[in-house]
Order: sequence, then structure tokens, then C-alpha cells
Amino acid sequence: MSEASASAPSERPLLLAPPSEDAIKIEVDSESAKVKLDALGPMVVNSDGTLSRIANWAQLTEPEQARTLRRSMFDRLRLAKQEQVSST
Repeated sequence: MSEASASAPSERPLLLAPPSEDAIKIEVDSESAKVKLDALGPMVVNSDGTLSRIANWAQLTEPEQARTLRRSMFDRLRLAKQEQVSST
């Protein structure tokens, strides 16, 4: 294979895989840009300021989810710390 053919873009566009059968369909109202993704669980602020989700949120029991939500106080502290660092 020549260098030119190896670096040339493919003529066929890459396609997305079709959604799985257990995929959740979300319909967004055109008048409102808000979408609730409660089934995915809360966003968590990591110590470096990045965001993530709790991977096993759907498998947690209600008391475990409640304890996790109470810990969101730490997220607020981390956000405040990030704001202080970025403003200096």
C-alpha cells in the first residue's frame, strides 16, 4: 500500500451503530431546552473539577442513593474551590 492511499480519507463515511433495543428514547420539547436524565444519576464533581456520573446509580438502593445525594455538599465545596483557583 502506498503512502498516498494510506493517508487518503475513506470515501465511505463512517456510520453510527443503530441504537440497542434497551436504549432510552428522550424527546425534547422545542419550547424548553431542559431534559431530565434522572435515570443516569447525579453529576459528581471530582477533586480536579471534572464531572462524572455514578456508574451503578440504577443498581443502588433508595437509602444508598439518598446517602450519595447528601454527599453533594462536597461537590459544592469542590466547585467553590475551583472558582477560587480560576479567579486568581
